[in-house]
Amino acid sequence: MAYTGDVTVGGPADVHELAHLVISKIAVGPMENNAYLLRCRATGEQLLVDAANDAPALLTLVGADGLAGVVTTHRHGDHWQALAAVVEATDATTYAGRHDAEGIPVPTRVPVDDGDRITVGRCALTARHLVGHTPGSIALVYDDPDGHPHLLTGDCLFPGGVGNTRGDAAAFASLLHDVETKLFAELPDETWVYPGHGADTTLGAERPQLAEWRARGW
Repeated sequence: MAYTGDVTVGGPADVHELAHLVISKIAVGPMENNAYLLRCRATGEQLLVDAANDAPALLTLVGADGLAGVVTTHRHGDHWQALAAVVEATDATTYAGRHDAEGIPVPTRVPVDDGDRITVGRCALTARHLVGHTPGSIALVYDDPDGHPHLLTGDCLFPGGVGNTRGDAAAFASLLHDVETKLFAELPDETWVYPGHGADTTLGAERPQLAEWRARGW
């Protein structure tokens, strides 16, 4: 079956089969967080994005091949509730945005800055620092050499808008600026977007709405 990104808590992962990387999406926890397991086809190395909740389900998804690293996209608690248990079980290296690391109770071994590369086997992800939802939120870009880019956005970009900035006009302006300049301005419409909650989208589907988001202020 073709990948859609439509998952439900307690249901199976949906698996996006790319030429060099396999991305498995699962929904976990009461806030229906998305977690993503990335697997390099060449080496079998695996990286988890957001150990959000339900460590048993995440460790079942990881399987017997182990886990090289866990990236936490931002400091909000619903995105790291299973992190301690997953790291204890796998000894995975922890990554998080430098400016959010202090708000994550599991120590961050590798603080991440804008433009840093995180590897999973022979595949590389580029981190983009997006300020507004939290001070240190990061998105991850995988530029598929045999296809289009793939973008994991945490809570910074969803279908229909940017992440919640809780009515803070300055935070909203910052987040929208960073999303526009670091994502929309640099990546093509075909870029597939994997958000921290809910359905997937593409930059092309969201690009026509940027002016509307700016005008409404959220």
